[in-house]
Amino acid sequence: MGHSFGGLITQLLLDRGLGASAVAISPAQIKGVYILPLAQAKVASVALKNPANRHKTQMLTPEEFHYGFTNTLTLEESKPIYDRLAVPGPGRTLFQAAFANLTPHAVTTVNRHHSSRAPLLFLANGKDHTVPAVSTRAAYKIQQKTGALTEFKEYPDRSHYTFSQDGWEEVADYSLDWAVRNART
Repeated sequence: MGHSFGGLITQLLLDRGLGASAVAISPAQIKGVYILPLAQAKVASVALKNPANRHKTQMLTPEEFHYGFTNTLTLEESKPIYDRLAVPGPGRTLFQAAFANLTPHAVTTVNRHHSSRAPLLFLANGKDHTVPAVSTRAAYKIQQKTGALTEFKEYPDRSHYTFSQDGWEEVADYSLDWAVRNART
């Protein structure tokens, strides 16, 4: 199971024949996802606005963190979460994902004809600004074309902070149940 860039890595691992089943939660975009909602562009622009950031880490401000991750909370509720969890992120991975569709042999490429890949569940969050549900749905449609078992579920009231948001246990239980039920032996 992987969340955000972990969801992208999860897809890449499955594409390489690793894993019995997988869950990608609001995954960063694989090559071939051409949609870029305004909210997602706003979150990514923190690093992408300056090409020099490709070789730097980038720290979000409390307001940027709130917009991108904890937007279903108040700014006051978000601040202690920011203080506890926010760390600088590498610009390189954002640039690789952002420009994958313009890069031959991009690191975010998955085999669209890999019908023997293990089962894959996509979880989308309807209030996610970092990876909006429409972006997750686009990756799902690409992976669904492989012919391998691929499913999609959306939680309409969840943000990118879904892993610690109230009710996270329901999401975790659903994910684990699905992964175990569909795992290859």
